[in-house]
Amino acid sequence: MPYPEGHKLKVRKHIISSAAKAFRTNGVRNISLPYIMKGAGLTHGGFYSHFENKEQLVIEACKFAISDTIDMLQKVADKNKDKPAIQAIIEFYLSPLHRDQTEIGCILPALSGEIAQLSEEVRQAYTQELQRFMDFITEVAGFDAFTGYALVNIMVGTLALARAVNDSTFSDQLLLAGKTQALQIIAVYE
Repeated sequence: MPYPEGHKLKVRKHIISSAAKAFRTNGVRNISLPYIMKGAGLTHGGFYSHFENKEQLVIEACKFAISDTIDMLQKVADKNKDKPAIQAIIEFYLSPLHRDQTEIGCILPALSGEIAQLSEEVRQAYTQELQRFMDFITEVAGFDAFTGYALVNIMVGTLALARAVNDSTFSDQLLLAGKTQALQIIAVYE
């Protein structure tokens, strides 16, 4: 009996979602294809009917994760109408909640340390997705590109460091310092 129309696309989306969750939490190199497929409720054998290789999956997962993060941050901004959208985004992005929920959080800090050692194709896709994220933040803030880039550097760098340390008090201090600096940038332009 054949699968219903759209089944293969639906399965592919489940695999990409599982990969994005795994890469956000553990990076690319520490995650195996069987682990990703298991997270999607599938066996390893079906992977190659959807993707040529792991690199193709990394590229697709990165695109998915950035779209997911942008959607999440837009919802945060929309929900907090009592403050400027960029302020709501910064406060959420540099919060303990976002830091601790790596599986649904921003993928940029998770991959930034290892992306330079991956293939040129993966690096190109990461670069494009970083640019897309920077464009989103810059547009929401109403900044010029240079200031938007500086703001994203603070946000992503702070989150990466806050997730990396094993001292929760120190991690909270890093988040607070990054948030304070990011909010000072937007205060200059208000």
